[in-house]
Amino acid sequence: MTTRVTYLDHAATTPVRAEVLDAMLPYLREEAFGNPSSAHRFGRAARAGIEHAKRAIAGALGAEPNQVIFTSGGTEADNLAVIGAALAARDRGGPFRVAVTATEHKAVLAAAHAVTHLGGEEIILPVDTRGHVQEPALEAALARGIAVVSVMWVNNEVGTVQPVARLAERCRGAGVVFHTDAVQAFGKIPCSLRGTACTLLTISGHKIGAPKGIGALIVREPRAVDAIIHGGGQQFGIRPGTENVPGIIALGRAAELAAAEQAAVATRTGQLRSALAERVRALVPDAVVHGDAGAGHAGHQAPHVLNLSIPGTDSEAMLMHLDLAGIACSAGSACSTGATEPSHVLTAMGVPRELGIAALRFSFGPSSTPADVDAVAAVLPRIVEKVRTLSAALHR
Repeated sequence: MTTRVTYLDHAATTPVRAEVLDAMLPYLREEAFGNPSSAHRFGRAARAGIEHAKRAIAGALGAEPNQVIFTSGGTEADNLAVIGAALAARDRGGPFRVAVTATEHKAVLAAAHAVTHLGGEEIILPVDTRGHVQEPALEAALARGIAVVSVMWVNNEVGTVQPVARLAERCRGAGVVFHTDAVQAFGKIPCSLRGTACTLLTISGHKIGAPKGIGALIVREPRAVDAIIHGGGQQFGIRPGTENVPGIIALGRAAELAAAEQAAVATRTGQLRSALAERVRALVPDAVVHGDAGAGHAGHQAPHVLNLSIPGTDSEAMLMHLDLAGIACSAGSACSTGATEPSHVLTAMGVPRELGIAALRFSFGPSSTPADVDAVAAVLPRIVEKVRTLSAALHR
């Protein structure tokens, strides 16, 4: 008998939507396959597609089309934002120093560390037990002089929502570039630059139904970043290189859909997240949910991510048994898979090691249904009992 497969790892990646695939196919094999820098009809068709995608993305995010800079994904966009802003500040005689939170995606943390190899400095901002940046630490960093502050809008592992509008306004008041990694925010929570003093914003296609390998950095002030890739001058020289036209078309269409469906998807995924949390707590009373905003803190928690630990287990064993039972989830960030240490996010939040190594992340998407919650609940008690028994035997 074939095991029903339940996919609850939408924060890691999403399937390409049919509407998105239909939009991009002509740019792979029909008259629009040309190089967008070419003057003939094939190039003009490709260029027209790029301009349409820019308008779609800008409209979805409250930006201007000429502020959309396409990249190979979220990681490159984050690197361009952090390193590029630091270089731009240094070139103007400003501080060669960056500040990022301890719970950022590894793309931001590694970019901040790369600045130190170029002669700059990194400041890691601590967070509280729910994952919110400790704002006094930000104030101290701003007082020292900063080129760029990077705070992710929604944490990819625990779903904590940062007060981006307030943080961005504070940075603007200090004359500091503010960047947010909105990869897990866009399409999940209201996410717009209208009325927000954010200078740089990252999105990634494969989190919203587009293929892997395409992303964008919204650059609201061209002087805010220097290029970190050098070439033929495309995209105002900020990110040169022949554009990934099919990917750009896909990102544009996916962005339109994500913006249009955000409220409905948030409501549905939030209900599913709450239902799964309640079912797990009922089945495994000592389970611990991480980053939960709790009652009275609406808006502090993204609707699509549930991160929890089951004491007496470990993530790798739980993932293996869940996978065998047809449940696909993760042990935190997919980019950290294989690590034997607890997630850096949970560690920064003060989660004890024994709970950190037992953390699981379930993440919902537009295609998730109540049957997915039922599927997890049906197999979880048996798997927890088995893993706890094996773990106890190993540690005798």
